[in-house]
Amino acid sequence: MRKLLLLALVGLGAQLVDGSLGMAYGVTSTTLLLAIGTNAAAASATVHLAEVGTTLVSGFSHWRFGNVDWPVVLKIGVPGAFGAFAGATFLSSLDTATAAPVMAIILLVLGLYVLGRFTLFGLRKDRLGLPLRKRFLAPLGIFAGFIDATGGGGWGPVGTPAILASGRLQPRKVVGSIDTSEFLISIAASIGFFVGIGSENIDFGWVAALLIGGVIAAPIAAWLVRHVPPRVLGSLVGGIIVLTNTRSLLKSDWIDAPDGVRYGFYAVIYLVWAAAIAWSFKQYYADKAQESVDAATAAEEDAAKEPTTPVPA
Repeated sequence: MRKLLLLALVGLGAQLVDGSLGMAYGVTSTTLLLAIGTNAAAASATVHLAEVGTTLVSGFSHWRFGNVDWPVVLKIGVPGAFGAFAGATFLSSLDTATAAPVMAIILLVLGLYVLGRFTLFGLRKDRLGLPLRKRFLAPLGIFAGFIDATGGGGWGPVGTPAILASGRLQPRKVVGSIDTSEFLISIAASIGFFVGIGSENIDFGWVAALLIGGVIAAPIAAWLVRHVPPRVLGSLVGGIIVLTNTRSLLKSDWIDAPDGVRYGFYAVIYLVWAAAIAWSFKQYYADKAQESVDAATAAEEDAAKEPTTPVPA
């Protein structure tokens, strides 16, 4: 019961992050499942089955709040479903000893990307309104879907920053569209895992726990996306993912690092992570201050352009 409650809390927290940031539900949940000894394919299958429900509720919530661009959902989601099915069948074919460190490497790379992307660059907003083309979204969807299924997460960490980097869609609509299209990816990946490993290797109690937590958080996250500072949240989540998967990789059969080496890595990660969070907070408040200055300057310019009313003699 304690483990199920923990999984429900993880599902809730992961969905709050995912619905606000457009990524990290799968990466966060899969990382925990691997940490408690679940094999790679079963961990990814469990998370994707839970995501069928969480993404459905999340997509509906984002739609209600006006955060979804439906052409983008279709252009990236349909190719992404094919990539997810291929990734699930590929991961299912690997033996457990090989799959665990492979997944840890994928998750570690995604964690580093999330940490670096949001700490150093924040969000780009200078190209809003330009169209997103299918020739960009379709290959992105296939790649992100494949990585998502093989890594137990990756649809958001690959898709969200790529579309944000294009600067052609409002950040809240990027998050909402990625979260909504992930419903297709979750279904395709789940089918692939059922074909590859069968249902007997999946703990449906764990699926239900993750699902319940995620469903509770989904509507809250869709509202938070309008208010949460993504830069800070990205730094926090990225650091967790990097730390946990570095630990998994260093303790794997591939490396089996001694305690002194592992603790040295952990110390460096903690220092870098703390610096990243501090920098993100600093830049967030600096950006807010600059926005206030720009707004005041624009207001003064508008006032200067208004014709003055002559004073009667």
